Amino acid sequence: MMNESQSEALARIDALIANVPDFPKPGIQFKDITPLLASSEVFAESIELLAEKSQTLGADLIAAPESRGFLFGLPVAQKLGIGFIPIRKPGKLPGETISVEYDLEYGTDTVEMRAGAIQPGQKVLLIDDVLATGGTIAACEKLAEKQGGVVIGAGFLMELSFLNGRNLIPDCEVFSLLEIQD
Repeated sequence: MMNESQSEALARIDALIANVPDFPKPGIQFKDITPLLASSEVFAESIELLAEKSQTLGADLIAAPESRGFLFGLPVAQKLGIGFIPIRKPGKLPGETISVEYDLEYGTDTVEMRAGAIQPGQKVLLIDDVLATGGTIAACEKLAEKQGGVVIGAGFLMELSFLNGRNLIPDCEVFSLLEIQD
């Protein structure tokens, strides 16, 4: 149940997400978080709300994909007093890595994590800025599970619910601060 101050904070967050039509291609309505990031007060409110929703899950670690996932995942991890694991594109992490390849609308992509970053049985919470089609976060879930991690949840600043991305991660709790329905 959301209280009045949380509702007000969500309204401030929503007001600072800009719609950019036809980016990166015609027909796409891009959700730009840059104005939110420029407001330290409202950005802090978004981190506080994400941390509140995350706290009850009892995660040992937060893992987040580059680059916008880092912006939300790391401060939430700090707020919860737990570790943070970066998930990167190939060739961006030193040392031994493990990877997962996943399908995109046109082609494939790959995400990587340092080998040994997650110990078997550790509870992992995935955090990103937006849940759209779900391909990236599903790949992140597979990456954590490859190391023996147990993905207990996935949290987002916003979810484009009309794209049904949560269907690709059915075995964990999914939450978002904002739900975009069209």
